[in-house]
Amino acid sequence: MPENFKNFIAGEWVAPTTGAYFENRNPADWNEVIGCFPRSGPDDVTRAVAAAQRGFARWSQAPAPIRGDVLHRVGDLLVQRKDEIARAMTREMGKVLAETRGDVQEGIDTAYYAHTEGRRLFGRTVPSELRNKWAMSYRRPIGVAGLITPFNFPLAIPTWKMFPALLCGNAVIFKPAEDVPLTAHLLVEVLLEAGLPPDVVQLVHGEGSVVGRAIVEHPDISVISFTGSTETGSSIGATCGRMHKRLSLEMGGKNAMIVMDDADLDLALEGVLWGAFGTTGQRCTATSRLIVHANVHDRFVQLLCDRADKLRLGPGLEETTEVGPLINEDARKKVEYYVGVGEEEGARRLIGGARPSDKRLERGWFYRPTVLAGVRPGMRVEQEEIFGPVLAVIKVDSLTDAIRVNNDVRYGLSSSLYTRDVNAAFRAMTELDNGITYVNAPTIGAEAHLPFGGVKQTGNGHREGGWEVYDFYSETKVVYVDFSGRLQRAQIDTEA
Repeated sequence: MPENFKNFIAGEWVAPTTGAYFENRNPADWNEVIGCFPRSGPDDVTRAVAAAQRGFARWSQAPAPIRGDVLHRVGDLLVQRKDEIARAMTREMGKVLAETRGDVQEGIDTAYYAHTEGRRLFGRTVPSELRNKWAMSYRRPIGVAGLITPFNFPLAIPTWKMFPALLCGNAVIFKPAEDVPLTAHLLVEVLLEAGLPPDVVQLVHGEGSVVGRAIVEHPDISVISFTGSTETGSSIGATCGRMHKRLSLEMGGKNAMIVMDDADLDLALEGVLWGAFGTTGQRCTATSRLIVHANVHDRFVQLLCDRADKLRLGPGLEETTEVGPLINEDARKKVEYYVGVGEEEGARRLIGGARPSDKRLERGWFYRPTVLAGVRPGMRVEQEEIFGPVLAVIKVDSLTDAIRVNNDVRYGLSSSLYTRDVNAAFRAMTELDNGITYVNAPTIGAEAHLPFGGVKQTGNGHREGGWEVYDFYSETKVVYVDFSGRLQRAQIDTEA
């Protein structure tokens, strides 16, 4: 019988009040049940909030450098358990071991970076406009933060949200995606082993429509951070706006890699293979559009198809595997649907567009890497996020056309340009309407010490990672100290 896992609420591993569970299965072999996890309800969230408020009262009083020391120990433990967690992640999420090891490494990097920020929660001391008066600001914690995370980076994205929130002195309620509950369980184990006070973190498993909604709508959760679809993010945004909650949204992408006619085509080829088909295309930063200059279009697309058609599909735990399965059946159906839409719109399927014929892969949600050529701006496969191993190729005649095509979508997360022309590179850096632009590198690959996020319908202006996220999880307080011994009425009494 598969193991029944529990929520972590009020310092204990507890069964859900609903008494209901859901199965966590291996997407490479749907017959394998990894475990059963709580199908929690609103009452579980209510209990978690009460515990988190107690945790916040204690944790917010700990000096920030001490909070940072706890996160440093978290990083050390993640180093020790890196391979174990990576293997567990591959079993429940599907991506290859090299990628899940990288996922854990992002968590390690984020922990160590958060540790240093414990001594860098800077305020400002500024000159007052009045005599004998001191003016300053400092950062202080907000309260309880609700963190709702996706399946594709089961450890990295939760740490992007959780570690800065904790460093700033908040308590957190963590709701992982239903597809990856085991990695979330292991992360909370690490936090507790590192010495985080138990009430400071609550883990509540369950469906987004139930548990996620209860977190978003709870009046005592002051901060919400969500990564997922634009449609769900829009709904969350409406609720948080009405309830005056602080909200960070990281949502969809339709990222383009531009290859100019002076590009290093061998380098660009490696970039597009990794950008389009790494994580089986299930990244918000995945390269889902390839914009190629007409002078090199045919040659480059042929090179791409020759290589992509040979990528090895299989279970992510096998070292020879290059592309793992999609996360679940619905994800594969969505990919199949969009490939059909592309062909109906006039795109040409050059490779892929089908399930693999290998019988040993029949029990998994595998789909062959797919290249669609002859895609025109405005086609649905050029405009809409597919979240799978499907690459739409668009031919252009100039950098001006390439920039226009890149910008003419509702998303604005990541972009990429391959060129040897420094002037073109700097022009693209300025004119590509994205939160992130890579030059001579693919559209994926965030670093823990830099802000991550996008514009337009990709986000709502906040960033994950880097220094900016610490502003999101803390509040600015301004303090004036008047030691003049008399009433000074600011601008009314300002003297030259």
